[in-house]
This record gives sequence, structure tokens and C-alpha cells, in this order.
Amino acid sequence: MLLVSGAASAQTRPAAPVPAGPKLSIEGSVRARMEGIDGQFRPKVDNRIAFASLRTLVAAKLDWGDLNLTGELLDARGYGEGHNSSVKASDVNTIEPLQAFVSYKFHNVLGKKDVLAATAGRFTMTFGAQRLVARADFGNTFPSYLGGRVEYRTGKKDELVLFWTHPITALPATMDGIYDNKVELDHVDTGTIFYGADGNIADVGRKLSVGGYVYRLAEQDRPGYQTRNRRLVTFGLRLRRMPAKGKVDVEAEAALQRGEARVTNAVTDRTDLSVHAGFVHVEGGYTIARAWAPRISAFFDYASGDGANAGYGRFDSLYGARRADYGPASLFGPVGLANLVSPGVRLEVKPSKRLDLMAAVRGLWLADRTDTFAFTSVRDKTGAAGRHAGTEMEVRVRRSLIPDRLRVEVGAAYLAKGRFLTQAPNAPHSGDARYGYADLVFKF
Repeated sequence: MLLVSGAASAQTRPAAPVPAGPKLSIEGSVRARMEGIDGQFRPKVDNRIAFASLRTLVAAKLDWGDLNLTGELLDARGYGEGHNSSVKASDVNTIEPLQAFVSYKFHNVLGKKDVLAATAGRFTMTFGAQRLVARADFGNTFPSYLGGRVEYRTGKKDELVLFWTHPITALPATMDGIYDNKVELDHVDTGTIFYGADGNIADVGRKLSVGGYVYRLAEQDRPGYQTRNRRLVTFGLRLRRMPAKGKVDVEAEAALQRGEARVTNAVTDRTDLSVHAGFVHVEGGYTIARAWAPRISAFFDYASGDGANAGYGRFDSLYGARRADYGPASLFGPVGLANLVSPGVRLEVKPSKRLDLMAAVRGLWLADRTDTFAFTSVRDKTGAAGRHAGTEMEVRVRRSLIPDRLRVEVGAAYLAKGRFLTQAPNAPHSGDARYGYADLVFKF
């Protein structure tokens, strides 16, 4: 919509130039999902869970050219999960102003066609491959932050982002509030600061991009809210060559994490431990230049765990997402960047522009046998259950029913539990885990 304001011209003289008003744009989406799991891998949680969720997003933007005002409303609801499920605050967040920010763009700051954009308010963020900071679409909600961000982009698409924020805690956080879809505004965590820098060079040669980052997370307790008092610095490098027909593609990312943290957020835990952690992701693929454009890739993930050393060794994935690398999250999601050694292979095909399919399998081992495996909450402090956690398999089909308007997605995952997930002291005796979901997304 274009709004134009200005005084009417007098009949006795030529019309004066009429200044353009702001452009108002509104867009959004509605997603309905059904999912279920049988053969639970988490301890003290229902073995079988069915969950229906509905996520609505509406975003409005007032655009004066270089000046923009943006707001986005999130309504994420869930039904049928029961009081003893694994559904949490990241799955239910009812009537929440997810984003509300102002931004301004400066042009030709250091060179031709470069842009410097400054943003202030509440916003979401995504960096790199989403492993540490992400607005990932698979989840029912998104992490958001209150603060400021400056983004510099050159004409060659090189980028540098500087940000300083307070993370926002999603509410409700109690099982009763989540079960009842209680309307409760999120809380700005003023006791936590998350800031840093992320940069990327778009092409260093042969279409290879190289990037790096430094993130700082500093949190402290406040009345009624206990934390692990994490004071972490995470610094890493990444490189990538995008997939293309008839070409080899590569991706690699590695990060080190240093600082201090406590093992738990208990009031009685006052011991600050020195953190020495890290992760590595390596992937290589090839896209065959034929019908369906099949891409075959192999990958390897390592993330450190906490062992018997005096310090703390479990990698913290901060505000990252897991879907792209490690399988469906929500009711599933056993795998992630924590105490993990995992090689695997993936096959992707595109029979048409409106249909794509994916299948993947990965082996699962613990980096440290005495720590909790990934995101399962299963642990054997003695190490007697060994390192083998099992094998994860998944398939996904996506079909665009109406281009850019209506899409359906169906997926399934299977966790064949290994020795660790069957013999650890708190491992549930529920057989292998089976998970499935179906999405219908409408965009407007």
C-alpha cells in the first residue's frame, strides 16, 4: 500500500512536489502441524506423546526508503501433549510481539554500493549455518533479543555484523502454563548480555566463502531466576562452497569455547569451573547434473563433552538450531552440538521445482562416556554403558501445492538405540524411538 500526503495545489499556480509517504506491507504465515513419538529416549517423560501445534506469524513494515519500522506478532499454541511431555516454552508462546524495531540504512559509506544498516529494538537473528545463532523455521517459536545491531555489506556481498543484546526468555515456563496456552508476555533477561561480531567474505576464489565470529555470553542470577552463571567466549571459523550441478561442494566450521560456568543452576551450586570446549562440522557433497539433480553428501560432527577433568568441557550451542544438521527437533531432537561424535551420509533429490526429498543416516557416539549424551538427558557417570548411543535415520518430503502460498511437508525419524541409550542408569526401557510429523503452511 502506498500512502501519499501533501497539500492540494492552488488553481492559480503549478502544483508543488508532493513528498512520498511510507509504504505499508503486511505478510504472514499459518502453520498447522501434527507430530508424535513412540519409544521415548528421555528419562521421566511419557513414552508416547502426540502433539498438535498451530503457529501464526504476522509482520508489518513501514518503509520510508532508508528508514524502516518493523513489527511482528507470533502466536504459537499446542494441544494434546499432556502434563508429562517434553513440550516446553520453545513450543508454546501465545500472542507475543516477536519483533519491534527501527532500522536505517546508510549508503556508500566506505565504497560504492556498500550499505550500513543500524537496527534497534527487539529482533531475531541468524548467522552462518545457524549452528550457534538462528531463527530456524522448524521450531514453533524463535529466540529473540532486545538491543542493537549494525550490519555492513559491500557491493561484493562481504558482510560484517556487530550486535549487543539482552536475550529474551520465552514465557510461560511452567508445565501448567504451557499446557493451558497461557498468555504471558516474555521477559527481557537484563541479567544476561549476548554480544559479538560475525563476518563473512563472499568469494575468496573458486566460489568459496570464508567467515569468522566471536560471541560473548555473560549471565548472572537475579531474584527468582537462577542461572549457570555462564561467562563464555565462543570464537570460530567457517568456509563453504555452495552446491551446484556437476560441482563438488564443501562446508567446514570449527569453534572453541572458553570462560567459566557452573554445572547446574541450583542455588547451592557456587563453583565456577573453567570452560574448555569446542566443536567441528565437516561436510562434502556432489550434485549430479542429471534429472532430479541428486546430491550425495557425507558429513562428520564432533562436539566436546564434560569428563573427569577439573574444568568443564561440554560445548554450549548458545542460541543455535538443530534441524538442518541433526534431524527433526520438537518432540524428537536427541542429537545436537554437545558430547557428540557422529559421521553420516545424506541424499537429496528434486524431481521438480515444487517437490524435494531427503534421506539421511548417521551413527551416534559420545565424545565423553561419563557425560550426558547430546540432548537426551541420559547419563552414566561411571562410563560403564560405553560410548555407542545408536543410529539415527530420517526422511523428509516437501511439496509446494500453490507456489509461494501453500506447502505440505511430511517427515519421519527413527532412533535405533545403542548400548548407551539402553544400559545407562536413567535410560528409559521403551525400545527404539519412532517419530513422525506432517506440516501444512499457508503464506499470505
